[in-house]
Amino acid sequence: MSYRAPVEDIIATLRHVAGLDGLIAEGLAPELDGGLTDAVLEEAAKFAGDVIAPLNRVGDTHGSTLKDGVVTTPPGWKEAYKAWAEAGWNALPGPEIYGGQALPTLLQSACTEMWNSASLAFALGPLLTIGAIEAVHAHGSDHLKQTYLAKLVSGEWMGTMNLTEPQAGSDLNALRSKAERAGDGTYRITGQKIFITYGEHGMTENIIHLVLARLPDAPPGTRGISLFLVPKYLVNADGTLGAHNDLRCSGIEHKLGIHASPTCSMAYGDQGGAVGWLIGEENRGLACMFTMMNNARLNVALQGVAIAERAYQQALAFAGERRQGAALDAPKGSAKGSAMSPIIVHPDVRRMLMDMRAKTQAARAISYMVAAALDRSHRETDEARRKAASERAAILTPVAKAYATDIGIDVASTGVQIHGGMGFIEETGAAQHLRDARICTIYEGTNGIQAIDLVLRKLPLSGGEAVKALIGEMRGVVGEVEGANTPGFGHSAARLKAAVDALERATDWMLATMGAKPGEVLAGATPYLKLFALAQGGTGLARKALAMRSEENGAAAVATARFFAEHVVTEAPALELAVTEGAGAVEDADAVFAA
Repeated sequence: MSYRAPVEDIIATLRHVAGLDGLIAEGLAPELDGGLTDAVLEEAAKFAGDVIAPLNRVGDTHGSTLKDGVVTTPPGWKEAYKAWAEAGWNALPGPEIYGGQALPTLLQSACTEMWNSASLAFALGPLLTIGAIEAVHAHGSDHLKQTYLAKLVSGEWMGTMNLTEPQAGSDLNALRSKAERAGDGTYRITGQKIFITYGEHGMTENIIHLVLARLPDAPPGTRGISLFLVPKYLVNADGTLGAHNDLRCSGIEHKLGIHASPTCSMAYGDQGGAVGWLIGEENRGLACMFTMMNNARLNVALQGVAIAERAYQQALAFAGERRQGAALDAPKGSAKGSAMSPIIVHPDVRRMLMDMRAKTQAARAISYMVAAALDRSHRETDEARRKAASERAAILTPVAKAYATDIGIDVASTGVQIHGGMGFIEETGAAQHLRDARICTIYEGTNGIQAIDLVLRKLPLSGGEAVKALIGEMRGVVGEVEGANTPGFGHSAARLKAAVDALERATDWMLATMGAKPGEVLAGATPYLKLFALAQGGTGLARKALAMRSEENGAAAVATARFFAEHVVTEAPALELAVTEGAGAVEDADAVFAA
């Protein structure tokens, strides 16, 4: 099944939900005026559809392999990456001083969605390179910036993120990798890392690893973690590559999905220690790494959107071609088999397709809102407005990451269902989307961790005023829908109002309860995040539909917003009850687990 990027909906979401037009009008993104956005997205869509997408099935079938210490990626992988980098796509968001185009995160996010729809396994490598660029640019020494950034920005070299270890999982307190001061400004790194995406491959001539490790005199816990840049090949003073560093790929994981992405176990220091350079300050590595991780969390949200979009496109095409059963209005008594109708005419299939479409577009809306807020947090000239944008991005990032990846699995699973028995057959490709999507709720902070981050760290920002401002915006959209006098919205206004009311009450409960009863707050964190996403996604789709009513595709936008409000958002009142009254049921689980 081919993939064609939904450029029209992407642009509509950028303009009407994320606020692209406002960024341009306020002079915060003048480079996107004059048709540049449309032109970039059209070209990205062509590359994604024509070059990357055909490799998705190839990558899933062949996978990446490790033999004699060499990792080999699937056929066509290296050539496609070389063409992608040479076309300048890796440099899109990079700093201009190092050869980047310094274009807004909002535009980069739209392109990132396309790369991941075309092939999630392909796009994972560049995703982490962009994060490495951000971390080195923000925290690295001048020497590190001058040595590594130009090559990373161009895509000639790739970057990785080395966090977890076999005994640690998501608990970075348990990290054991060591760093010893060498006395010449460098460090010697020893230890094991696991689940390192693109930790070894032959697609670029060098790989730049960002590695968390502990110094001998480091304090315990996360306060004692430092971040180091450890290249696969050392770089000579003239920029040429020198000796192979003391590191190796000790294995690659055999995974449920994303087979083409080499997920590596990495061994550092077999011969005494890999040479590394400190990024930022000693024992402050986690703060530096979070520069990389926050970028990655938005991009993982976009992966959820991307997989959902690809699964929806495939299910929609299949439903239009597959003939089974007769439509309700099909002629009776016709020859055997002649009355069989495309399954897209059957009400339950239509419901499933609309569910896929609406959830995908809602997740896209929330993710692009994060990107726009990040741009404003960097580009606003007024300090108060920068702070407000930063807090907005902070609140919405865990919502986007968790909700978009949850619906990625949900939508891909529905796609298998629409295919029926053929969806359970690998040859159709529907199963691959489900397998690939499953990792996204786990890495870059599991979705449970995102929910905890939202309720404990993000809701209290500015004394709760930041989240209340977002809820106020949602109420404004509900008011617009109520006054729109557009029959196509159906019961949308009432359903959205109920969701925003539920979110506000649940938020007030969270803020009032977290000090005295943190256990109850944590028990309700995940349903709270979903409630937030339903209200935010539903009002986002409604805002887009309001703006597009008179446009060519306005009826489709209204119908999608209505479906989300009347079929998906209706869960909101039940989620509120789970948040505010459900902690006891979680605590009573002791009786189950002790049995």
